[in-house]
Amino acid sequence: MRLSINIDHIATLRNARGGSSPDPIEAALGAERAGADGIVCHLREDRRHIRDKDVFGLRQAIATKLDLEMAATPEIIAIALRVKPDLVTLVPEKRKELTTEGGLDVVRLRKSLKGTINKFHQHDIRVSLFVDPVGDQIEASAEIAADLVEIHTGEYADATIPRERNRHLRQIEKMALLARNAGLAVNAGHGLDYQNIHDIAKIGEIEEVSIGHAIIAHALVVGLEGAVREMVRLVCSER
Repeated sequence: MRLSINIDHIATLRNARGGSSPDPIEAALGAERAGADGIVCHLREDRRHIRDKDVFGLRQAIATKLDLEMAATPEIIAIALRVKPDLVTLVPEKRKELTTEGGLDVVRLRKSLKGTINKFHQHDIRVSLFVDPVGDQIEASAEIAADLVEIHTGEYADATIPRERNRHLRQIEKMALLARNAGLAVNAGHGLDYQNIHDIAKIGEIEEVSIGHAIIAHALVVGLEGAVREMVRLVCSER
């Protein structure tokens, strides 16, 4: 299983004070040195953390995969086509949310999403859809020719009762298998941390996890490269 690091909150901290420090690009390079397989950033319409110059800078600086999370809006699509990331992950986006709150409604949006996917494919950019672990959403993702799905693990991560957490885990396992059988590659992310990653890392159909907040928060205590190395060990121990 691969590990990609979301560096959005490095930019959140920078923007809180203004100026250029801490630098998301420097953080991304540190994450790579510590063993990260890729870098994730979310260019939101309101630019609350990652900004345009960050994305272009990351494209030039990093040696691993760049995964650009984004809403499928004309402005952000145009930027993505200029950046040419290795992967775009299409996510829903609400102005007032603290973080992405759920998966795309691919069933309802399939026509517009199919057009967006085709546009990226014409430029040799792979497309992932961030979806809840629900069968019809995964089947619709395959039907409109997405390359992969990122399964939303938020409900699993938020569950505090073991029985509920296990129920969500079983559903993620089931949907990961469904996605693989439908020809989709499978990633997972949202709310994953140093405690709940173990069971997700055991799911063979999931090829990669995306983790941001837990690692950046832990980095305040142990340093970024140390925090990334610790998570790499946890993810790789279940391979």
